[in-house]
Amino acid sequence: MKTAVVYVHGLWMTGLEGMVLRRRLGRELAAETPLFRYRSVGAGIAVNARSLAKCLSRLRADTLHLVGHSLGGVLICKMFEEAGGESLPPGRVVLLGSPVAGSRAAHRLAQWKLGRLIMGRGVREELLVDRQRRWACGRDLGVIAGTLSVGLGRIVNDHRGSSDGTIYVDETCIPGMKEHLVMHVSHTGLPFSAAVAKQTAAFLRAGRFDGSDTQD
Repeated sequence: MKTAVVYVHGLWMTGLEGMVLRRRLGRELAAETPLFRYRSVGAGIAVNARSLAKCLSRLRADTLHLVGHSLGGVLICKMFEEAGGESLPPGRVVLLGSPVAGSRAAHRLAQWKLGRLIMGRGVREELLVDRQRRWACGRDLGVIAGTLSVGLGRIVNDHRGSSDGTIYVDETCIPGMKEHLVMHVSHTGLPFSAAVAKQTAAFLRAGRFDGSDTQD
């Protein structure tokens, strides 16, 4: 039985930041861990969602899990909403610090023309509009949010509520998710955290987080 865990990176990233996480998940789950790389700034979210669906359809696996960091998690949601996925092999999904309920930081950055430009089309299409998203694709969804508020996001956030320095905890919640776990990790640190990797592997393996280890 072949297992694959596909990692989808976030805004301004290339996927290299996920190498440590992919290695850990590969070891924990005896899985292949391919990377899906996309143009997070230059291409629209719908275009990237179709590309992700096409990429996944070409994989040969009996079990297919997905892990999305930040905007990568939004892209995964978009794929299941609009680009299909029903014919893919069974598996689970974990989102790491993904603003599936919008982003107050993105709204504040968008007040400046340069800010809107550097965030790109995907963010403008998904995070700057009022969107009532719900997880309804039939796969178990686990969400991990961070509370270590460090990083560039602090410059534009108003610091009212718990955040990982970029995304607020409440912005990671989506109706239909199976479990939501809060850990003391920063937004950038999520893919590098050994504890996050352990929790991600636990959910992908059994559909639940291991509540005994929530601190890094």
